[in-house]
Amino acid sequence: MLQLLINGVAIGCIYALVSCGFVLIYNAVGAVNFAQGELVMVGAFLGATAAVLLHWPPGPALLVAVLGSAAVGTLFQRIAYYPVRNRPPITFIVVSIGMGILLRNSALVIWGPEPFAPPDLMGGRMVRLADSVVPAHNLVIIAGTLLIYGVLSYFFARTRLGRRLECTAEDQDTARLMGIRVPAMIAVTFVLSAALAAVAGYLLAPVIFVSPEMGLHVILKAFIAVVIGGFGSILGTLVGGIFLGIMELFTAAYVSSAYKDVFAFLVLLALLIFLPQGLFGEKVAEKA
Repeated sequence: MLQLLINGVAIGCIYALVSCGFVLIYNAVGAVNFAQGELVMVGAFLGATAAVLLHWPPGPALLVAVLGSAAVGTLFQRIAYYPVRNRPPITFIVVSIGMGILLRNSALVIWGPEPFAPPDLMGGRMVRLADSVVPAHNLVIIAGTLLIYGVLSYFFARTRLGRRLECTAEDQDTARLMGIRVPAMIAVTFVLSAALAAVAGYLLAPVIFVSPEMGLHVILKAFIAVVIGGFGSILGTLVGGIFLGIMELFTAAYVSSAYKDVFAFLVLLALLIFLPQGLFGEKVAEKA
């Protein structure tokens, strides 16, 4: 039971990191970036390449993944968002889907179709907790995710740049009146979202095989985590991701691994029907 719980929390933390980047973009531009999964894939490939082919230690390999994905995020913002920034949100959604296809096919050309898995951060070490044995890498995932969310909380609450990003996400027109450079803040948001995706991809790479298609699976689960937590809520992404990860692991263990995705989408359907704003989302009322 404890082993399942820790492993479920670990995979849920991966979903949380991806969905956090999801929410940052949604808050900034009012549209969903469906290429977020491909940014996870790019980060995983960059980190795995540095670790496996170049034999770099985990720290430099993670730095390569983050910096490379941040560069891709900057380019993504200039190519995919900036030209359509004044058009309806659906335009950016369609463009993001096209960019996701482009990134996926580019990875197929560069790295090939064969999946591979780099060594985990702890060299395959196992840790005994009570009567259970869990991979040390999963504990690193949990600790790293909690640290990242703590840093993000401090960043948005205590730093000038963080408060400017919050103001831009709340109301772009008001932010402009306050002298905030909105285009620059949106660009920073895309870079931050890509960096979170890179960390998630690097941590996920030893758990599942790295392949051009891995982003499709991750983005669907991240979207469900966002719906569970509530669109616009950073804390909700953490709670929603962990809840989904635990539910998947326990479903696979006590029901069947073939039905874990079915249960995930049943939860999504139930929330859309009975709690569409999610656990931490705000209720919005319209006056006639």
